[in-house]
Amino acid sequence: MFQTMKQLFAPTNKDLRQRIMFTLVVLLIFVVGTTIKVPGTPNIGTESLGFLELINAMGGGALERFSIFALGVSPYISASIIMQLLQMDIVPYFSELSKQGPVGRQKINQITRYVGLVFAFIQGFAFSFAFLSGGNAFDHLYIATILTAGTAFLLWLGDQITQKGIGNGISLLIMAGIVASLPNMFVAAFEGLVKNSDIAMWLGIVLFVLYVIIYFLIIIGVIWVQEAERKVPIQYANKSTSAYGAAQSFMPIKINSAGVIPVIFASSLLAIPATIANFIKNQGFISFVNKYLSYTTPVGFLIYVALIFFFGYFYTFIQIKPEELSKNLQQSGGYIPGIRPGKDTEKYVGGILSHLTVVGSIFLIIIAGLPIMFATLVNSIPSITLSSSVTIGGTGLLIVVGVALETYKQLEGSLVTRTYKKGYSRR
Repeated sequence: MFQTMKQLFAPTNKDLRQRIMFTLVVLLIFVVGTTIKVPGTPNIGTESLGFLELINAMGGGALERFSIFALGVSPYISASIIMQLLQMDIVPYFSELSKQGPVGRQKINQITRYVGLVFAFIQGFAFSFAFLSGGNAFDHLYIATILTAGTAFLLWLGDQITQKGIGNGISLLIMAGIVASLPNMFVAAFEGLVKNSDIAMWLGIVLFVLYVIIYFLIIIGVIWVQEAERKVPIQYANKSTSAYGAAQSFMPIKINSAGVIPVIFASSLLAIPATIANFIKNQGFISFVNKYLSYTTPVGFLIYVALIFFFGYFYTFIQIKPEELSKNLQQSGGYIPGIRPGKDTEKYVGGILSHLTVVGSIFLIIIAGLPIMFATLVNSIPSITLSSSVTIGGTGLLIVVGVALETYKQLEGSLVTRTYKKGYSRR
């Protein structure tokens, strides 16, 4: 890491430092925007968000303040889930687009953004009905339009980061929102465990220290899961590993190839019923959501775990397709020792992916579930009540560490490429 920082501040990497500064400025614009309330709604505010706390955390507290960025990029994430499902031979048109390479992916991304804006408008209407009492149809339309425009602007900012900055723009916006809300989460945990509880102060301090230790374990766990990989040996027909000094070629497959995407998808999908509940304001449906679709209930937690496991498999096999990998390997003259090219290689790689995804998803579930289980156990003590933001914080921190690792790897890769090109040009 120190070597990477040293290379970053080298005179030849001035443009890369400018890209980093551009990214930071855009993220600052996003954080400032979360404090700007929707014009004409000075009295709108939310005291307790409950299940909507995740959307609030991902938006840097924007929903709690009912700012112009109250929806964040969650509508786009929901649209991405649906579009990726539709590419699995459900709709032939999208399946064909997914096979057309960069052009097809660009078209799918464009359609996803349009669908995301439609979802944003629907969510904007839902939130306006939930938080604005006594408004007429024009007021609700006005708020929904402002919130949709806020989401559209965030998607544009994300594109600017991806094109002119460093890292994935949408992921970095989510990370920035969570980072902005982390201090409030730790303050809420301290107040719930030490300041406002009726238990002995020493016990509250011990519980708070345990809470902090859990978060350090989450950071260590995410780094380990993201870095762990299995190296599959590869042999090429025009090379010989028996030659003196010849290096063995490997195909690295990560234990958790999907990264933190399964957690983001699962959390966003579980937030949809809460949005609907706030829109229709039906007490029976609200009770159903709180009882069966809340992280703190056994059924809700099991659904959350199942969704993480499902999206872990789903996203891994979208990112790494055994059929295409086998075909590309055969075209390049490579093969896995002891495995026949073609269908046998495809089946072998698919089996490895399945086994690794099981292990990776289990670790992801453990890491995501630790804070939820801790908050549930602590809340079982009669004199302690932790806010929902404390429970959501574990998922948020998991996302932050995962995105930070991916961004750092991209930065490190850029520096390595530049160093290689520089050394090559001198020969």
